[in-house]
Amino acid sequence: MASSQAFSRTAVCRVNGGPIDEQFEDLLAVEEPLEIRLGFSDNGKLTHKAISITMRTPGNDAELAAGFLFTEGIVENRGQVASIRHCGPKVSEINTLPHGRVSARSATPPQASTNTIRVDLKNRVGVDLKRLERHFYTSSSCGVCGKSSIDVLKTGAKPLEDVGFIVGRDVIHSLPERLRFRQSVFDQTGGLHASALFDCKGNLEIIREDVGRHNALDKVIGERFLAGDVPLGNRVLMVSGRASFELVQKALMAGIPILAAVGAPSSLAVELAKEFGMTLIGFLRDGKFNVYSGGERVARGIKV
Repeated sequence: MASSQAFSRTAVCRVNGGPIDEQFEDLLAVEEPLEIRLGFSDNGKLTHKAISITMRTPGNDAELAAGFLFTEGIVENRGQVASIRHCGPKVSEINTLPHGRVSARSATPPQASTNTIRVDLKNRVGVDLKRLERHFYTSSSCGVCGKSSIDVLKTGAKPLEDVGFIVGRDVIHSLPERLRFRQSVFDQTGGLHASALFDCKGNLEIIREDVGRHNALDKVIGERFLAGDVPLGNRVLMVSGRASFELVQKALMAGIPILAAVGAPSSLAVELAKEFGMTLIGFLRDGKFNVYSGGERVARGIKV
């Protein structure tokens, strides 16, 4: 469902090449900064530290923050998180409830939330301070380019286990249309990336849109992380653009065995997928696709 935060309206003059220009109102994908702050215990003292600034489409900020922390290897499971909330007087908060359930509440409408969100960890959760010394700046176009060095990109992902997960070619061919059908904000703005999780039959489980392709994926993974449903084995991840190194890395951290992209993969993405045993599919469109690694998970027959 499209959020009123996800797009804005602006007056536009369209030049058609004729003598009369067309005046109309256009919808734009909203892009705003989000600062992610981490609250943790350091030698018995509560410490808050800003660890990331990302340009994102407002909405699902708690999922974005949780997914970012998880895919960066800063937190490992939902039980380590005490709360997630926007900072300041305008609060939208997610609290931990008994039995690991999650409750969302808003003191103000979502559109009134601030652009800073804080994730507080439980008292006895250890934090790798050296990892936090990394200075993140993720732009909406590429999360990798703002990180301080290539060495910090390997965040502790483990090789994927071969559990016999196989997906039929007909299912893979169907994913772009199923993804596109659910891109509600893209339909209105034409300016958002999308990430979605499907099961082996091609049933859509979750989709998120954002101006940043890495943010859209963090929101998907963050939603599953907050639900206590990671790792994400037996899932297919579909992304609307190209397959970058960072998207492969994040998918690996979440244990996703198959990543399919509408566009091209990068050389480093293919190298990483091969190293960790991921199935990487590119150019999935127009009834065709390329398998760059992990072809054993793609069924040769029409049906699974």
